[in-house]
Amino acid sequence: MNRKAVLPRIVSLAAVLLALTAWWIVTANGWVKPLFLPSPPDVWRAFTDMVTSGYKGSPLALHIWDSMYRLGAAFALALLTAVPLGILSGSNKWVQAALYPFIEFYRPLPPLAYYTVLVLWLGIEDASKIMLLFLAAFAPLYIAVVSGVKRVPSDRINGARSLGASKWKIYVHIILPSCLPEIFIGIRTAVGVAYTTLAAAEMVAAVTGIGWMVLDASKFLRSDIVFAGIIMMGLIAILIDIAIRSLERKIVPWSGKE
Repeated sequence: MNRKAVLPRIVSLAAVLLALTAWWIVTANGWVKPLFLPSPPDVWRAFTDMVTSGYKGSPLALHIWDSMYRLGAAFALALLTAVPLGILSGSNKWVQAALYPFIEFYRPLPPLAYYTVLVLWLGIEDASKIMLLFLAAFAPLYIAVVSGVKRVPSDRINGARSLGASKWKIYVHIILPSCLPEIFIGIRTAVGVAYTTLAAAEMVAAVTGIGWMVLDASKFLRSDIVFAGIIMMGLIAILIDIAIRSLERKIVPWSGKE
């Protein structure tokens, strides 16, 4: 690993250590009440207690699994629908004209604005939560795919047509590979938006999940559990993003080199 790649990581690590040190100094000197800012040892004890004893009768692994299941199921649905519809919309103005009004209508709406409607339609179980996360992930992924298709050079498509390629082969061998970099940008954005919506999805009639755990702990002023849950959510988000970027490097090695 060369020096240019190592130095930014050293700076990032130093910044994290500096923030942790400042956190420890502030709490150790009592400058902020523990209710508002628990100390790092208190947060660590809360985390270890949840690992060993769980939270509200459920193991910590179950809370994480339920949250990841809701997120994964919603994103899988978004991937299966947004990518093909985005490719069709990017290459067919009539399909885009039919879908865009609906996407542009709900995309800026706060998730909780229509979550109550989803609960009325789908109930209070996981179906309404998954649908909420699906809608949160669908719009940014769809828009990224449409943008990627429109940026495919027409010379590639015309060249394939001149060689006798069918429409199906053009979609599979020309358009899809060409817009993969934009698709992965959309994937990272969509996962981020859906992940931030996860806490809102677990606010209503949930008894498991990291988001529910944080919200429930806040009702009892357990700021140590709240901070432990927030840190866990942040670390899980980082791991998800690292996994997506690693997959992108394997599938789209030419990204950024064209």
